[in-house]
Amino acid sequence: MGDLKEAGAEAPPAVAAARGGLSLLSQGESEEPSAQGSALFLGGNEVKSRAVVKYSSAPPRTAFARLEEKTDLKLPPANWLRESAKLGPAGTTILGNSKKSKPFSSFGMAYDFIDSVGNDVDVVSDSENIKKLLKIPYSKSHVSMAVHRIGRTLLLDELDIQELFMRSSQTGDWTWLKEFYQRLIDQKWQRKKKSKEHWYQKAILSKFLYYSINGDGAAQPVPSAAEQQEPSSSHQTSGSEGASWPAPFEMPSSVSEDPSASSQGSEPLEPSYIVGHVASAPKEQNLTTLFNDGENSQGLKNDFVRNILWTFEDIHMLVGSNMPIFGGGRYPAVSLRLRDNNKPINVLTGIDYWLDNLICNVPELVMCFHVNGIVQKYEMIKTEEIPNLENSNFSTKVIKDIAQNILSFLKSNCTKEGHTYWLFKASGSDIVKLYDLTTLCEETEDKYQNPFTMPVAILLYKVACNMMMKKNQNKKHYGTIRTLLLNCVKLLDKSRHPQIIASANYMLSELFQLDEPKKEESSESPLNENSDESYSEEEEEMPDSDENGSYGTSSDPSDDNKAVAIIKSVGELSVPEKYKSIHQIRPSCAFPVCHDTEERCRLVLSYVLEGLKSVDSSIKKESDLPAADPSTPIPLKYEDESTRGGPEGLEKQMALFLDKMGSLQKGNYSSQSGMIPGSWQHKMKLQLILKSSKAYYVLSDAAMSLQKYGRALRYIKLALQSHDTYCCLCTNMLSEVLLFLSQYLTLCGDIQLMLAQNANNRAAHLEEFNYQTKEDQEILHSLHRESSCQGFAWATDLSTDLESQLSVSCKCYEAANEILQFSDLKSQNPEHYVQVMKRMGNIRNEIGVFYMNQAAALQSERVVSKSVSAAEQQLWKKSFSCFEKGIHNFESIEDATNAALLLCNTGRLMRICAQAHCGASDEFKREFSPEEGLYYNKAVDYYLKALRSLGTRDIHPAVWDSVNWELSTTYFTMATLQQDYAPLSRKAQEQIEKEVSEAMMKSLKYCDVDSVSARQPLCQYRAATIHHRLASMYHSCLRNQVGDEHLRKQHRVLADLHYSKAVTLFQLLKDAPCELLRVQLERVAFAEFQMTSQNSNVGKLKTLSGALDIMVRTEHSFQLIRKDLVEEFDQPKSGESAPAADSSPSLNQEEVIKLLSIFESRLLFLLLQSIKLLSSTKKKTSSNIEEDAVLKTNKQVYSQLLRATANKNATLLERTEVIIHLLGQLARGDSGAGSSAVQ
Repeated sequence: MGDLKEAGAEAPPAVAAARGGLSLLSQGESEEPSAQGSALFLGGNEVKSRAVVKYSSAPPRTAFARLEEKTDLKLPPANWLRESAKLGPAGTTILGNSKKSKPFSSFGMAYDFIDSVGNDVDVVSDSENIKKLLKIPYSKSHVSMAVHRIGRTLLLDELDIQELFMRSSQTGDWTWLKEFYQRLIDQKWQRKKKSKEHWYQKAILSKFLYYSINGDGAAQPVPSAAEQQEPSSSHQTSGSEGASWPAPFEMPSSVSEDPSASSQGSEPLEPSYIVGHVASAPKEQNLTTLFNDGENSQGLKNDFVRNILWTFEDIHMLVGSNMPIFGGGRYPAVSLRLRDNNKPINVLTGIDYWLDNLICNVPELVMCFHVNGIVQKYEMIKTEEIPNLENSNFSTKVIKDIAQNILSFLKSNCTKEGHTYWLFKASGSDIVKLYDLTTLCEETEDKYQNPFTMPVAILLYKVACNMMMKKNQNKKHYGTIRTLLLNCVKLLDKSRHPQIIASANYMLSELFQLDEPKKEESSESPLNENSDESYSEEEEEMPDSDENGSYGTSSDPSDDNKAVAIIKSVGELSVPEKYKSIHQIRPSCAFPVCHDTEERCRLVLSYVLEGLKSVDSSIKKESDLPAADPSTPIPLKYEDESTRGGPEGLEKQMALFLDKMGSLQKGNYSSQSGMIPGSWQHKMKLQLILKSSKAYYVLSDAAMSLQKYGRALRYIKLALQSHDTYCCLCTNMLSEVLLFLSQYLTLCGDIQLMLAQNANNRAAHLEEFNYQTKEDQEILHSLHRESSCQGFAWATDLSTDLESQLSVSCKCYEAANEILQFSDLKSQNPEHYVQVMKRMGNIRNEIGVFYMNQAAALQSERVVSKSVSAAEQQLWKKSFSCFEKGIHNFESIEDATNAALLLCNTGRLMRICAQAHCGASDEFKREFSPEEGLYYNKAVDYYLKALRSLGTRDIHPAVWDSVNWELSTTYFTMATLQQDYAPLSRKAQEQIEKEVSEAMMKSLKYCDVDSVSARQPLCQYRAATIHHRLASMYHSCLRNQVGDEHLRKQHRVLADLHYSKAVTLFQLLKDAPCELLRVQLERVAFAEFQMTSQNSNVGKLKTLSGALDIMVRTEHSFQLIRKDLVEEFDQPKSGESAPAADSSPSLNQEEVIKLLSIFESRLLFLLLQSIKLLSSTKKKTSSNIEEDAVLKTNKQVYSQLLRATANKNATLLERTEVIIHLLGQLARGDSGAGSSAVQ
């Protein structure tokens, strides 16, 4: 509408008046205040009425001119039929209730007050229709109205049967209704012409109103209005009134894509008008109105002078009124009526005046009485006194009951949204019938003959749009919105109205939140609230009866099956609560609860597909396939092997992709279907394609979490194909869309990595990947109309090669990262950036490990003496490059733990390089090479960097311990190799010993023997081995060294210290008896070596006692060996016959036999030397009881040992038990002498 709407603020309820009075708020000279309420009390029965003016186009009201008596109203005033400011901008149309109601007047109001429709308001209608309904029990005249349901709101419009059938005679439309009407209702129908009296009364009222505004506002005449108002035009009226009905909506051969191509003037309303004004992409910000306010759209325009929100008792109505209101003097607002003095006011006129004043909140009525057009007198009547006028008595309570009963009757039976219902009462009849015209119309050939179809569909759409825009509360209305849109789509022909259908389907897809957390899925029941006023067509009707049997069928059996419901007698409408509204919540309007993500996404995709079909069908093309562009080569199905599978081919494809991304920033546009950028098809297809890509992404993510990686790759491929098409169509890439692409590529990288790691199930993944639903194929077909969809083919191929899959995964992450660099996305989405960098670091680690393992495999296959191959070196370089990049990725996001792990892996790579060089030299002339030293030192550097990256153990104890262990192992390996393969050709012995000692001590430093963990026994074994090796080295130095006594003494002390530490640590271990025994034997050999340099017998004896004491302490080792041997011996007995010498994996019997033989020989030697020394000492000195006891014990043990060693048939177990027995004897007999033993 041209005028601004003024939404009235609610006023406080009016003060209750005394019995029989009417309370009003005071009014000034201006038009109605924004809100005004009144309460009426009549005969003890209270009737509540409240009116709020929502919109008014009338100027400030002025006082009416009181005409002098004897004024002749038959004479036209000077200003007659000229536009007057006092009568408002509408000019002659202000003639109020004399003006005929338009067939779509309620839709015009509904479009303007869309917030009220479907929700707050029960009825939207012209005040004339409301009055006609409430007068049904009092009037014999016919009633014919169209009723439509939108949510909980009913729209009432006059359905002029006379006009319809006149039109039918001329055009052939509505013939089905005419035939139905003649068959069931009025067989002898003929058009009734209006009498001359009717036109006389209309003209005299018009002249009276112009006289009443003083005649000083005359303006230019309005010819079109004059033709309508003059009595002489009676024979032309049928034609002019006929123009108020739009022609049936017929689609022209081509739909205009220009929104301005709307119907103008008095031509029939074409769908191109409506389609042109549908929101092209109905997101919250652009759900535009369907009709321009300035357009006169053939009765679809709200052209009432005022729109009033009228609450009558508990019924909320949006009412249009054109009644002229005057003011001035002591009357703030009055309505002006002209009455023939010879005709008394009857009940119908009284109800008319009373309702008009209530609706417009006018407190007083001024009546001008005339006789044959000559003014006689004026009379003032208060609104609350109208029901008590002589000859016009009626009960306001009864009117209230009629209103409630009619509303209940209609609400209970007009249940299907989108259907046109017909409320009909024949002239002079008491029976009111309700028909479903949509159902009757569907029985004919063309269901679009119903002219209400399009306005109803548009209104359903607009109400849904309006609800969608209310973000704060729209979720609880989702059930209602969905029903509105589904009904809207049902009403429309896909070929005629593709834009509305595409838009409605897009909105339906928007109702389903794709990114909802899973915990919310089960709590979707609130969506069903407040949707009880919306009914779906599939639902069966409620039985047409209540406890009073009010909806019984007519006695005439011929129309039982046609009328939806019947009021058998209009008298029933006056009975309080005779018709109770029995509409209730029906499950069909409830929002569907999707129990899983896949179900929700599939629903979204079904709506997206319908939308795409609508858009594609509207694009006029010679064929469905896009025309070939001569400048674009046709892509062939085969691929060059060099461009796929390998990383080199991927590099080329990535470069092309990034080039394309760069061009998107400049807004290049390349649609193959010929869509015009900016057209509604272009905008809508962009929105639908983006929605489909989101749905496929969510489906892919869900499949990923179910470990269905083939299915996940198929869905992400569809998501990326959708996005590729979006990129081709998009003229201005939004940053959020680029972010989506980055997320899609990240997920694609994840899927490719998981496929690489689950290669054993490749056949199942391939089968899932190749499967495709019909829906997916159709969506893909729509995408192919715009683009080849090959932009991301490099990322979504299912390869059978592990290296290729890892490379593709890496490229996906790199592409995702590159996209974040294009605009300010990196800083806007720090969390996603961190995730991408973590994944890039991880995949580079995976690839690095892959190449490293390949290099290790090549190394193991290589002949020992052969030098390092070029292939190995190439793999080292690749692996090192990947680790280096991965470390950089983790460091850029300050992920110290993962950076440390990659540094650790780089250290491992350096060790593999060192091992490769170690195997390259001749085994017989083997020396620790400089290359080995170089790589081991590099490995040490990387491990130390890893420790520096972590900082402290608290950051990540497990990683910290792992790095320490690897570092200790590296030092230990390096020292062991230098010790075993001493590079004597390059370095002096002393230097080598020094380097070995330093490396061993560093290995000990990083070997944590104290912390309780799964690795503790390993650490203890490592530390014990280090001490053993150091002790052996110092022992060897001592043997081979001459000269410097200070150095010899130092070596002696160090050897002794390390031997004792090694023994202590080996004793903590339960599974190293041989190692413990070897260390003890080396200690005995060390003691023997010391004894050779001693000259005095006392010193030798002391050393011998110490050595024997060491021998005694080896009993612990033999006990462990004995335990293992017994377990071994028992095992074969429990099973079938097994060889007695079956070796245990925990005990090397050959090693034990060798050590046992050495032990026996050394014990015999020590005992013999001890016996000799003790015997010679005894001869020289006086007898010593203690020494005698030792000598005696030693002789006994020596004797028994000699006999035992002579028995060659003794088993290993028997020999072990003999040793344990003899060592026990020595311990008991030598307890006094052992005090000097070295621990």
